[in-house]
Amino acid sequence: MPEDGSPGEDGYRDRAVDALRAFAILGVVLGHWLVTALVLDTPGDRLHVTSPLKTMPDLAPLSWVLQTLAVFFLVGGYSAARSLRPGEHWSHRLRRRLARFARPLPALAIIWIPVAATLSWAGLPGSSVRTLIQLVLSPLWFLCVYAVLTAFTPLIAAAWNRFGLAGAALLVAGTAGIDVGRFALGTPGWTGWAAVLTAWLLPFYLGIGWSGGALRSRRAGLALLGGGAAATALLVPLAGYPASMVGVPGAAVSNLSPPTLAAVAFGLAQTGLATLLHGPLTRWTRHARARSAIAAANRSAMRIYLWHQTAMIFVTLGALLAFGSLNGLHTVPDRPEWIAERLAWLVAFGGALAAGGALAAAFPRPRRHARDTPPPGTNAVPGPYFSRGVS
Repeated sequence: MPEDGSPGEDGYRDRAVDALRAFAILGVVLGHWLVTALVLDTPGDRLHVTSPLKTMPDLAPLSWVLQTLAVFFLVGGYSAARSLRPGEHWSHRLRRRLARFARPLPALAIIWIPVAATLSWAGLPGSSVRTLIQLVLSPLWFLCVYAVLTAFTPLIAAAWNRFGLAGAALLVAGTAGIDVGRFALGTPGWTGWAAVLTAWLLPFYLGIGWSGGALRSRRAGLALLGGGAAATALLVPLAGYPASMVGVPGAAVSNLSPPTLAAVAFGLAQTGLATLLHGPLTRWTRHARARSAIAAANRSAMRIYLWHQTAMIFVTLGALLAFGSLNGLHTVPDRPEWIAERLAWLVAFGGALAAGGALAAAFPRPRRHARDTPPPGTNAVPGPYFSRGVS
């Protein structure tokens, strides 16, 4: 999960985990910018969302690289577990953990309420305005799920302490059961949304165990990577799950909305890869330049996550008003050349995001209240929560 890059409560930050978080942020941003296209319909001058994955399904492997949600939840569980303080009240811990995520949200509303009103007043169809708002709000589901998992971190840590990897197997089985109900037994479609809990609790749960010493061995990492990759490779052709690990507009089934067993298997492979990369990333982040870049990325992670869709939208609308329809920005992504054209626009998206980040940084940060200061003698070193280690 995005963090603010401040030192850990025990004065120590695991820079390799920070690097994993930064790479996960990069994957989400590039993924949205590359596979989300706002296309202008004429007649009607309506904007609708489409994807090159819809018109060019052979690009599905792109989603395997850029869909990094399991890594987010893995490092989120790791960080949440390290922040546990014996004796700290539940409400105090939750406020301390979630305050940094809530601070940027009012600015999003302050910007988008007048922008949406102005676009409607200027004559943009209501359906187009709703499309833009949905793009802006779509990343917020992650924060809702993360807030719930953060609230229950002590209970999840206790569950790891009692069940270890058997608890992870139960979560996989739970997601499998939900999918069997949806796709084989004809249960109502809304029941699939229960997988939002089981699917994303799994990497969070493993992250908690990882912070306490589990999954540290190369054998554990290889087992997760190999087993998750093999299961994904079998589920797609044999069980009919989509090859794309992100949603495709118009598709009957998405691996993310709600998450499927294929997404869970893919997340296990990502978890294994992340644990295997921990050692090399630790060595890499010892270099001053790498450490500085990772720290900067983590300080800005929340702003990047919340504002990257806005940056893309502002560039898309600004270019449309100034120059009309442009290749790679407003055109249907139905040819290979579109990818090359889109890559050129990533520079403009990045510039808009950087400018927005600089503007947001100009606002003063709220002062830290005394009630949010850790009690004397407490720290984030995992204590009695982690008596069970699985390597």
